[in-house]
Amino acid sequence: MPTSARSLAEDLRGRSDDDLATLLHSRPDLARPAPVDVTALAARATTRASIQRALDGLDLAHVHALEAVVVAGPARASQIARLLGQPARSRAAADLVADLRTEALVWEGSEGLQVPRAVADVIGDPAGLGPPSPGLASADVLERRLSRVDHSGRAILDALTWGPATGVLSEATSAGDTAVGAAARDLIEQGLLHRLDESHVLLPRQVALALRDGVLHREPAIRPPAAAGPTIDPGVVDATAGGRAAELLVLGAEIIDLWGADPPRVLRSGGVAVRDLTRLSSRLEIGAAETGWLVEVLHAARLLARDDTEDATWMPTGEADDWLDRPPHTRWAQLAQAWLTTTSASSLIGVSDSGRVNALSVQTSWPAGRQRRRDVLAALATLPNGAAPGEDELRDLVRWHHPLRMARASATGAGTGVDVVLREAEWAGVLGRGALSGPGRQLLSTGTDPAAELMSPHIPPAVDHVLLQADLTAVAPGRLDGPTRAVMRLVGDVESRGGATVHRITEQTIRRALDTGWSADRLLSEIAGISRTPIPQPLAYLVRDVARRHGVVRVGSCTAYLRCDDAALLDRVEADRALSLLQLRRIAPTVLISPVPASTALDLLREQQYGPVAEGADGGISIAPGRLHRATRRPDPTVAISSIDEQVARELVASMRHGELARVAHDEHEIPRSTDPVVTLSVLREAATDGVPVWIGYADAVGGVQRHLFRPQLVEGGRVVGTIGTSDAPRTLLLHRISGVRPAD
Repeated sequence: MPTSARSLAEDLRGRSDDDLATLLHSRPDLARPAPVDVTALAARATTRASIQRALDGLDLAHVHALEAVVVAGPARASQIARLLGQPARSRAAADLVADLRTEALVWEGSEGLQVPRAVADVIGDPAGLGPPSPGLASADVLERRLSRVDHSGRAILDALTWGPATGVLSEATSAGDTAVGAAARDLIEQGLLHRLDESHVLLPRQVALALRDGVLHREPAIRPPAAAGPTIDPGVVDATAGGRAAELLVLGAEIIDLWGADPPRVLRSGGVAVRDLTRLSSRLEIGAAETGWLVEVLHAARLLARDDTEDATWMPTGEADDWLDRPPHTRWAQLAQAWLTTTSASSLIGVSDSGRVNALSVQTSWPAGRQRRRDVLAALATLPNGAAPGEDELRDLVRWHHPLRMARASATGAGTGVDVVLREAEWAGVLGRGALSGPGRQLLSTGTDPAAELMSPHIPPAVDHVLLQADLTAVAPGRLDGPTRAVMRLVGDVESRGGATVHRITEQTIRRALDTGWSADRLLSEIAGISRTPIPQPLAYLVRDVARRHGVVRVGSCTAYLRCDDAALLDRVEADRALSLLQLRRIAPTVLISPVPASTALDLLREQQYGPVAEGADGGISIAPGRLHRATRRPDPTVAISSIDEQVARELVASMRHGELARVAHDEHEIPRSTDPVVTLSVLREAATDGVPVWIGYADAVGGVQRHLFRPQLVEGGRVVGTIGTSDAPRTLLLHRISGVRPAD
């Protein structure tokens, strides 16, 4: 087995079962699939993919400690402490190294602490240092040479000291025609600089460390940066978050009602049209950005879906009706969890460099957004209750907790997105006045049920009444829910929102109620039942007047016919140009017929305020139930995030211990036991780098497995090139035919 994996395996074998279980719990990717023994565990832990995943979870202090081991390794703990700018017996440095060893990112051999080769590959240039120079092995020699450097030479060294280690020389400087050029030439001759080409020089690692006084970084980052900002009373934070949660429930229910009655069409390219989203934003009286976010969250919560019919539309799912019947705190927790875990990013909606991005389209997918939300909220959770840091301070804190992940996002142009997360967390009721709420902490740490219970007392209770005004408005002094909301949604339209919601009652809304089969008496009774004030006389007159005229015109199937005892009214209907689509034709003084379906005729007549009703085959009034569109929810291809619990970890450790006994008992002259493909690939790559042979089992053309002593030289593209036995002729083997691998010594 290659050096790093073999040494790590020896280190892991000496650990207790509890230590190995802790390793599997902290790095769950090592447990899938289950390693057969500790050797397989070590090989998998040294793969580049697993190392990258583990390093993404490290904070800046642990990254600096890991860089110190890379620079000084093999090294003792005291050397690591000095590189971190700490005393030789620093407890903080010792704890950092212990954490890295627990994660199997550092192993301790007889010579000291070392890292797997993949760690150095992932980190790159540690602390901005260049490679060491073999000509500067002696510290005394280096000190004497530095003491002879003149002012110009010192200026060059100072410019490269803290990185990057590579510098660019101008043409005149490179030729030595200037004082700086002469100083650069002297530095190169003394070995304090290394010339890469005609215009580039490199500062060796030993020189940089000497100029840095033996520390890796100018500003040690052993502890997280202080997040300055106001501290708000936690009670105020939770109350603010509860108020925002209540508003979220109102807006979510409103979207379900609006799209249930009039679902927007699905664009040919997917998503919702800008026109439909703008109309929804106007109805909700919120900004376009928040509207797009709400739609994406409802879709993530599986309350909205597309109906894949010939004329596909976006509409609520059957689960939306169940959601509306649940308690408020449970509804909030479902939406907050959907926002936290969704892979969609509503911030991408709008016009971008690549074109327009529509809500609910595949272009809003950003899987990294889910991790970014957790990173930002987790950073807030490390602060005291009620802490509300500024955006810049919070961004620095997130960068400290996840430096590699944030640096990679900056390099790709994705940005940190901290401002987006803060804005959306306020909308979701997870934050209150910029501070993480108590329910938000529970949502992040323990899940939806504890968070819902904690949020329950902070969501303002719904009111069960309205205040009727003489100007035909009804004022709801709070959030409406249940039967009261159902009545007001039917008989009124929202005119304005805020601390109190104003509903406007009009002829059209009264007809909407009458169209469901209500009589004038029932309508007035339902309104009186939810009002704390008497029914104003203008409202009673309006209801009676609209009810008197309602149903005078009757529509049936002819395809459709219009019947009315008032011939003058039919004259007006027949002459109305707005109804020309119906192609009306009179067959009797009180009867008009149309080739248009009765449902279409009803809709057009209602739009023109004629107040028709549908007539059945028996001549009686036909009451059609309210049309609430619902889509069938389809399972989403979500990515499950799971960890290894304590019981599973201990079972895996026991299995690996058993595998170790089987490995020891295995005859070294037999064909190597089957190994995991990831382990096989890792072992072969390490062996090629170290130039050491390994025993492999290789399947021939007829299916037999042969044992070979193989010296790998190059591994790429599903093939490995090397020599077999004593032959020097290179052979190319297919990786999928290698059944197993083990060290040759």
